[in-house]
Amino acid sequence: MKSAVIVFPGSNCDRDVAVSLEQTTGRPPVMHWHGDPDLPADLDLIVVPGGFSYGDYLRCGAMAAHAAAMTGVRKAAERGVAVLGICNGFQVLCEAGLLPGALIRNRDLRFVCKDVHLRVETTDTIFTGHYAPGQVIRIPIAHHDGNYVADLPTQCMLEDEDRIAFRYCDPGGKTTDAANPNGSLDHIAGILSEERTVLGLMPHPERLADPRLGGTDGRPLFASLLEALS
Repeated sequence: MKSAVIVFPGSNCDRDVAVSLEQTTGRPPVMHWHGDPDLPADLDLIVVPGGFSYGDYLRCGAMAAHAAAMTGVRKAAERGVAVLGICNGFQVLCEAGLLPGALIRNRDLRFVCKDVHLRVETTDTIFTGHYAPGQVIRIPIAHHDGNYVADLPTQCMLEDEDRIAFRYCDPGGKTTDAANPNGSLDHIAGILSEERTVLGLMPHPERLADPRLGGTDGRPLFASLLEALS
C-alpha cells in the first residue's frame, strides 16, 4: 500500500500519522508539500492530517482547501483513491466539498483535548473493517472547531446511506449529551463520502495506535486500510 500525507504550513500531526502508516505498512508515506498539485500517480491512500493549517486563519480548513495539492487530492478521489481526513483534515475535506456539512466552533467555545469514546457505526468500509459493529473504542480529540453541522436533508442522507462512521458515546456505547464533547449534530464524529472511499473524522486514531502511547484502539483503522488496499 502506497500512501501520501499532505503537509501544510501549520500541520502538526503529519509526522504522527506517518509513523502509524509506516508501522502498519512497512513503508514510509510520501510527505507531499501543499504547494505541489502533482501527487504520485500510483497512490492507494492520501491522508489530510490534523493540525492548524495556515494557522486556522479565516476559517478552519478554508485556506488549505484551496491549496494546490488539494487539486491533486480531488482528482485522486474522483479516481477512487482512498482519502482520510483527520481533525483539521476533516475540516479541509468539508471545505473542499469532498464531504458534506461543516465543522464549526465547539458548543462551549473552548478548545477540547482529551480521550473520548466512539461507537463504530458501520464496518462496511475500507476504513473500519477491522472493528466490530457497535464496538466502543477510545480515541483522543484535540480541537476547537469540531462541532459537525449539516442541514436536515444531509443528515437524513448520511443516516439512510449508512455513511456515519463513528458517533461520540459513553463507555457503554450510549450517545448522551454529556458524552458529546463539542455539540456535534447527532453525535457525529466521522462521516463517509457517497462512494465510501473518503472518510473524515475529528478524533485522532494515530495518537492511540501504539501501546507506548497508552492504547491501540486506533490501530485497526490503519490495519483495515492495509488489508483493503494492498
